[in-house]
Amino acid sequence: MGNLFRSEEMTLCQLFLQSEAAYACVSELGELGLVQFRDLNPDVNAFQRKFVNEVRRCDEMERKLRYLEKEIKKDGIPMLDTGENPEAPQPREMIDLEATFEKLENELREVNQNAEALKRNFLELTELKHILRKTQVFFDEAEYGCYPTYYSSSQMADPSREEEQVTLLGEEGLRAGGQALKLGFVAGVILRERIPAFERMLWRACRGNVFLRQAEIETPLEDPSSGDNVFKSVFIIFFQGDQLKTRVKKICEGFRATLYPCPEAPADRREMAMGVMTRLEDLNTVLGQTQDHRHRVLVAAAKNIKNWFVKVRKIKAIYHTLNLFNLDVTQKCLIAECWVPVLDLETIQLALRRGTERSGSSVPPILNRMESFEDPPTYNRTNKFTYGFQVLIDAYGVATYREVNPAPYTIITFPFLFAIMFGDLGHGLLMALFAGWMVLREKPLAAKKSDSEIWNIFFGGRYVILLMGLFSMYTGFVYNDIFSKSLNIFGSYWTVNYNKSTVVTNKDLQLNPSTDDYYQHPYPIGLDPVWQVAENKIIFMNAYKMKISIIVGVFHMLFGVCLSLWNYMYFRKRISIFCEFIPQMIFLCFLFLYMVILMFIKWTCYGPKTDDVKTSPYCAPSILITFINMVLFNENSAPEVCDQYMYSGQRPFQMLLVVIALLCIPWMLFAKPMLTIRNQRRMHVLLNSNHQNHAVGSENGDAEAALAQGQIPPPLPPHKEEEELPIGEILIHQGIHTIEYVLGSVSHTASYLRLWALSLAHAQLSEVLWNMVLRNGLMFEGWVGGIALWITFAIWSTLTVAILVLMEGLSAFLHTLRLHWVEFQSKFYQGMGYDFQPFSFEAILDSAAQAPEE
Repeated sequence: MGNLFRSEEMTLCQLFLQSEAAYACVSELGELGLVQFRDLNPDVNAFQRKFVNEVRRCDEMERKLRYLEKEIKKDGIPMLDTGENPEAPQPREMIDLEATFEKLENELREVNQNAEALKRNFLELTELKHILRKTQVFFDEAEYGCYPTYYSSSQMADPSREEEQVTLLGEEGLRAGGQALKLGFVAGVILRERIPAFERMLWRACRGNVFLRQAEIETPLEDPSSGDNVFKSVFIIFFQGDQLKTRVKKICEGFRATLYPCPEAPADRREMAMGVMTRLEDLNTVLGQTQDHRHRVLVAAAKNIKNWFVKVRKIKAIYHTLNLFNLDVTQKCLIAECWVPVLDLETIQLALRRGTERSGSSVPPILNRMESFEDPPTYNRTNKFTYGFQVLIDAYGVATYREVNPAPYTIITFPFLFAIMFGDLGHGLLMALFAGWMVLREKPLAAKKSDSEIWNIFFGGRYVILLMGLFSMYTGFVYNDIFSKSLNIFGSYWTVNYNKSTVVTNKDLQLNPSTDDYYQHPYPIGLDPVWQVAENKIIFMNAYKMKISIIVGVFHMLFGVCLSLWNYMYFRKRISIFCEFIPQMIFLCFLFLYMVILMFIKWTCYGPKTDDVKTSPYCAPSILITFINMVLFNENSAPEVCDQYMYSGQRPFQMLLVVIALLCIPWMLFAKPMLTIRNQRRMHVLLNSNHQNHAVGSENGDAEAALAQGQIPPPLPPHKEEEELPIGEILIHQGIHTIEYVLGSVSHTASYLRLWALSLAHAQLSEVLWNMVLRNGLMFEGWVGGIALWITFAIWSTLTVAILVLMEGLSAFLHTLRLHWVEFQSKFYQGMGYDFQPFSFEAILDSAAQAPEE
């Protein structure tokens, strides 16, 4: 039971493993996840350790698996995840895994290369097919005089084409008249977006002595290198002379245009087109077979790739851990040092035996406990319920080894303080339903492993949200507040005894609680629903919630100070008990707990139903003014008919409390430093006398015997918290601690007023949202009212969830977190430890699954 409220007791152990059994034993410890190994080779480079080659082999296998995974995802093949957790393979199985991965990678790369070559060939044939089709259209148009290929005198005489022909053939060619000229041409394919620049370059480089025709290819073509769809265009360029031909080809090469041979004769073009179509059909068949083979390979790999990843990562983690070990002189034994929980030593011994039996070794492992003055790691056992609360505590700082763990108390105090600020039955119900859904479906939701950080935060804290919702429902029931409205369960205990004309003619009416005609007795639980329609509702709720906040805050801080006593008793710090805990408790109780007691005295001694005017609400003193007068030693002021104080002897008693509380300040400031300095001097004298006795005994040869018999205790290194410090540092440290506590007691008490402020703000926002939105939809009648109510309800519900549940919930959560971290934990919690990080396959696989893809 003690381990629930403190971290686990840890011990440093030395582990001796035979080299043949080390792999299997570490594998068993990884499955167990209860051992944190220390690096015994901190000065050795990572590339100079014993098992670096094995780690490199695992890295290479991981690379191959990532390549396979990438190809599987590219094809959209589902990867089978059976949820199995295979054991780490034996070292001899690594060769089989490497051979399997090598074979798959080579086969897949070869298939991909062949497929890429076939796709490139298919692309070339497809482009050639389009060229033959488009150029045939160009040449058919030429026969009807659209543009010249072989110019005759009749074609040259066409005045509508004179300008184009002058540009292409020149003035001398145009004058040639009856002599026909033959033009050369090239045809090819270019990306569609490069056409404008390509055309301008041709015009400028060839000085307008070329003729370009282009046509778009309607269907996109697949790029074999990237797999993207690209849009291209077919072009044909007419020119005259070899010089222009060379220039045109260089320009095409610069724009990465692909040129294809195109016969001049129509018959040759038709024959080539038929051959291209035949080859395309054959390529389609071969490509289909290649894709089918690739798909079969990937489907077979997808069935096992999850298990392969688990096996490889486990192997890599084992060898990485073995690199932390030391070799003995004989090179046959591995030596390790590790932190382990004391309660799990027997479980660890059993795991080591299983590993030895698996390896077939005849030498059992040896696990020895070691004495160490190093601070052990902090290990708090958690389950799925307590994990979220432990994370909230560790976010402030990991607990010092074996100090009180606030998480068990936070399970109650955190949702309760949140609920005081968020008290609304309806909003709490929404939060509880959402958290309950996550709790009921936690297994399928956890199996999905979402990459959304926000969702993972919500899901990880599902039990925290569930308790916050349930507690908010309780405080909302006490506040009698559900979506800014009240529940009239028991009926109001206030009665309106005015006649109808009085009620109609007067806007504000008061109900006198001093008579039974207006007020019978208090509501059974929570607030009377009549306060929902009262004009002085805010004044009443302010006074009520403000006092509740102070009462809860003072008891919360007192509980934190009491937990510090538990720490001092456990660590046997008697000086801290008498010089810190007792004066802190006196200071807090004599001032702030006394103020809380005055609140209860006021509630019980002053009321409306009394015949004595001195105990009527008229004479009830202000607690705040009374507390200020108490600290300043001033007398209370009261009306003549009222008593000056709440009870007899109040003023001298209050003065005594203040004086004693003030005396606690020098008590906290000087007592501990003085006792610490005195103890250090005594320790010096004791150590000097022991050393002198040890020197005399060495001369007589008796010191070793006395030391061996335990008559003279060996000198121990000082504890970390008992190390000798200069007197100035001790006084400064204690002064800071004292000032922080004294001023913090005042500021922390005032800080709990945020419970009242946020509760008031939440209630007012809820009321404003009801009056400004949903109420408008209820003012219409008939079918118009139905439509208006549907629209206003949609707006109201959206704003309720977005503003009041999410934003206000986040605000209340952060304020609750601050109250625990600063006001509560500062009284006893140091948080100077470091987390226990055991060698665990589960943690390694989870971190690998959450890591971003490369």
